[in-house]
Amino acid sequence: MSRSMLPTLAFCALALAGLSAQAQAPQTFATPQEAIKFRQATLKEMQQNFKQVADMASGRADFDAKVAEAASARAAELIKLPWAGFGPGTEGGKASPAIWKEQDKFKAAATRAETEVAKVAAAAKTGSLDAIKAAIGGAGASCKACHDAYRN
Repeated sequence: MSRSMLPTLAFCALALAGLSAQAQAPQTFATPQEAIKFRQATLKEMQQNFKQVADMASGRADFDAKVAEAASARAAELIKLPWAGFGPGTEGGKASPAIWKEQDKFKAAATRAETEVAKVAAAAKTGSLDAIKAAIGGAGASCKACHDAYRN
């Protein structure tokens, strides 16, 4: 490796470290309304991606392995994000007040949803519609359970 490349490599390493730290920084909101809008937008996009895969699994849409993999991977990324928007003082929107009264149960439901959606993404990576069909039910059930308990 030439000495002229060292500054470039050092810059790239610092930039990647900065991006990693930024990605791990907790989400903050200036107002409760921003938190509500964030969680609603994130969950809506997650649902849209999940629906693409669910429609393929149910036969309502033609199976496309690449679309299923991309949509389920995006859903698995998005399902990790909205929980920051449920902090103290962010009551409102379609969220039930039970969220703030039952934080441990709500967090457990969120973790279950993350786990189940990740299983769909893993199944989609195989390219197998049968694997997706086997995983999609658990993910749908986890989303429904959370909505039943914590959505008005």
